[in-house]
Amino acid sequence: MTAPYEHRNPEAQTAPLGADYQTVHPGGHDGLPPEASGPGRHPWRTAGPLLIGVVLTLGLIVASLFVGVYDIATAEGGWEMFFITRVPRTIALVLAGAAMAMAGLVMQLMTQNRFVEPTTTGTTEWAGLGLLVTMLVVPSATIFDRMLGSILFAFIGTMVFFLFLQRVTLKSSLIVPIIGIMLGAVVGAVSTYLALQTDMLQQLGIWFAGSFTGVVRGRYELLFIVLAVGILIFLLADRFTVAGLGKDIATNVGLNYNMVLLTGVSMIAIVTGVVTVVIGALPFLGLIVPNVVSMFRGDNLRTNLPWVCLVGIWVVTVCDIIGRVVIMPFEVPVSLILGVVGAVVFIGLLVRRRQHV
Repeated sequence: MTAPYEHRNPEAQTAPLGADYQTVHPGGHDGLPPEASGPGRHPWRTAGPLLIGVVLTLGLIVASLFVGVYDIATAEGGWEMFFITRVPRTIALVLAGAAMAMAGLVMQLMTQNRFVEPTTTGTTEWAGLGLLVTMLVVPSATIFDRMLGSILFAFIGTMVFFLFLQRVTLKSSLIVPIIGIMLGAVVGAVSTYLALQTDMLQQLGIWFAGSFTGVVRGRYELLFIVLAVGILIFLLADRFTVAGLGKDIATNVGLNYNMVLLTGVSMIAIVTGVVTVVIGALPFLGLIVPNVVSMFRGDNLRTNLPWVCLVGIWVVTVCDIIGRVVIMPFEVPVSLILGVVGAVVFIGLLVRRRQHV
């Protein structure tokens, strides 16, 4: 059986997610022993680090607001441009980073696998296909119409992945994401074929090149939808945690497993669809953030959610700032920076897991 206090044992974090999430933390509500979670426990031990994390997040937000080519302090109309571009872009960084990280965490719970997230299960490719099909069927589609098409296809694609996964007998930590990547590759090939046949290949490339460059006032507001989804994830955190223990255990404790699974898939589809339309693909974000948080804090979903949100914001904001300054006055898409960082972290997680098997 897995050690009861996993967040105190770094090696425990390398076990497959199915084993990790099937550990029942005795004692206090946050997985600590009873003596550590009782009335005598000083609140600073939990609130202090979180407060420091919030302060660091605010610092990165300020840095994002004042990093860029346009001189908002001295140029004519500088402060007007500040509220047209910089503020919406920074809000989009916060919402997209937190939402995609939380979506990755929910997907890992539902599949009981640490190495899955929307870009390793084909969900992002399905959302892109939905965006393309919507543009082909309704050429005059508004951004809201495109978002609905992306969400619908992302939902269908995620359900296809889960249904396919239920029929796979070998569900090791590596087989599951490989299946998702293969499904995503097939869907991506279909999207490329359709785009090539309809002279939309260049637009498809622009859509999938995740970048915050085009986020301005009047475009980023759709991202507040993912804020509502994030709040709902907080409210349903305990149900997702129980569902992460497996269908048999969840059913035995009276949880409607299929309903929770459907709710989780819907949330993942909404987040992926909205972010794909407004921003584009943000690869590996939902994979690296929950894993990094889990290494230091264990697998308690409710207590980890604030940290998953904060670290998601940190990763996206830092990558975006790097993209803005590395070849200034030009920009590198944030998806490129995230892809490099995510691939390195992904390989590191695989190597770490192999060392402790």
